[in-house]
Amino acid sequence: MIIVGMSSPFPAQADAPPPSAVPQGAVRLHDWGVIRAHGEDAATFLQGQLTSDVLGVGARQARLAGYCSAKGRLLATFVVWRDAAGDYLLACSADLLAATLKRLSMFVLRAKCKLTDATGDLPLWGLAGEAGLAALGGPAPGAAWGVAAIDGTAGGGQVVRLPDARVGGAAVPRALLAAGDLPRPAPPLDAAAWRWLEARSGTARIVAATTEQFVPQMVNLEAVGGVSFQKGCYPGQEVVARSQYRGTLKRRAFVVSSQALLQPGQEVFHDADPGQPAGMVVLAGTHAGASAGLVELKLAATEGGALHLGSADGPLLALDALPYELPTLAA
Repeated sequence: MIIVGMSSPFPAQADAPPPSAVPQGAVRLHDWGVIRAHGEDAATFLQGQLTSDVLGVGARQARLAGYCSAKGRLLATFVVWRDAAGDYLLACSADLLAATLKRLSMFVLRAKCKLTDATGDLPLWGLAGEAGLAALGGPAPGAAWGVAAIDGTAGGGQVVRLPDARVGGAAVPRALLAAGDLPRPAPPLDAAAWRWLEARSGTARIVAATTEQFVPQMVNLEAVGGVSFQKGCYPGQEVVARSQYRGTLKRRAFVVSSQALLQPGQEVFHDADPGQPAGMVVLAGTHAGASAGLVELKLAATEGGALHLGSADGPLLALDALPYELPTLAA
């Protein structure tokens, strides 16, 4: 099999939305947490546990990474980068941090690596739009997964550029700020609007309601740089590689919109097969009275018909364009 790229099957909206339609500002991310990995073996330990090439993370780089069970199902996803002291920081959903930290710690064994919950010492902020990035008081990294030090915050800080969200035909910049406070004031951003942009970025974040539900490719993790197929083994690596190279993957993640409220873990149904779920909501948020979600779906359910939330006669979901090309397997 050869990996080839193809465009998302759903056309982009041609016109950019009016500024009022784009969420902008800063929000304290209380639903995120941070694990710190300290010690001379931290890099090699994480390299053997996560789906990304942690050894390749430079001082000004971040990585998206998954942490899988032995069956290749995602237990958590992380944004991984290094702080000024060289420690590795792993940002993830707060509601699964404790369980994930406990599980990772079981495998440290004799490695010189100490894992701790650093959430209390390292608050995280979400910055969105030009108004949000202006809070940095200087330029943000120009490309996704770039990292920069930030002056003007208590104790210093770092900013990680995240993949842009797509709103209509416009790309909305996003960043993750690790700092005690904002360098400059910014308009307040609602947490639900931040999650709306997360969903529209097509970048999955596993939460407690969706842990162990997906193989990485089912939520497009490899399409956004979250899986390395050149590194060594990690838990579930054989399953992930088999999904990639044997053409067995029949599910992907897509962006949807709806007037109904979406929640991670909700099932999605297709009218051609109402007796069983066609997928599951991965991540969702609301803005200006509308919802957006990143939804894992059977590929067959994207080829026509109608999608419904929660049941075969539940609220309708509309497929939107992904903000990136979707890799596929070709014979």
